[in-house]
Amino acid sequence: MRLNRFLAAASLGSRRHCDELIATGRVTINGRICTNFSAQPGARDHVKVDGRLVRAAPTLTIMLHKPAGFVSTRKDNHARDTVFDLLPQKFSRLFNIGRLDAQTEGLLLLTNDGDLAQRLTHPRYKIDKEYEVTLDRLWDPALAPKLLRGIFLDGKRARIARLHSVSPTRLRVVLQQGINRQIRRVFEAVGYRVKHLLRVRVGNLRLADLPRGHWRMLTKRELTSLTKE
Repeated sequence: MRLNRFLAAASLGSRRHCDELIATGRVTINGRICTNFSAQPGARDHVKVDGRLVRAAPTLTIMLHKPAGFVSTRKDNHARDTVFDLLPQKFSRLFNIGRLDAQTEGLLLLTNDGDLAQRLTHPRYKIDKEYEVTLDRLWDPALAPKLLRGIFLDGKRARIARLHSVSPTRLRVVLQQGINRQIRRVFEAVGYRVKHLLRVRVGNLRLADLPRGHWRMLTKRELTSLTKE
């Protein structure tokens, strides 16, 4: 197992974050700083980060139905409630795959599997994230092509991959990007305010009837479906 995968399996974050730990000289193997990304520590090697011994843990991924009012981070400087306040202490070393803003509800995945996190968040894989969007007034379907072509946010073209109406004020929207507050901002750009936003699907994984504020572990079949996306 390559060093960054080993560190990710030890719940130290995504593979990208683990690459940063290696590159900045914070990782040692048997007492020597290791900046070799191809290093593969063995069972008898002692791997440390910032002087602390780390061990690879069994991979674990859970689904949480995030309620509004909770931020998708471990700690918050403004003392707001975090998604980890909804979870048992034994999950404190998991990290969330992507984020939902504080007022957005729905499907949030937390894991210690850096490979899975990389696959679900890297733009090249174009994993679907589907949302139910409730608007402040009747939707004008003539605006759909503009959202499908894309609107520039922070110098990037923010596109809606697919969109269809559920009711006069409710839409189903699919994203394959991860721009900050993308849905709220693109609808604001065409004159609408998003009153309620719920993520209902990631890849083939659906929120279904999981109650708000509750969590469950993913099954092997669900994990396989995510990695085959």
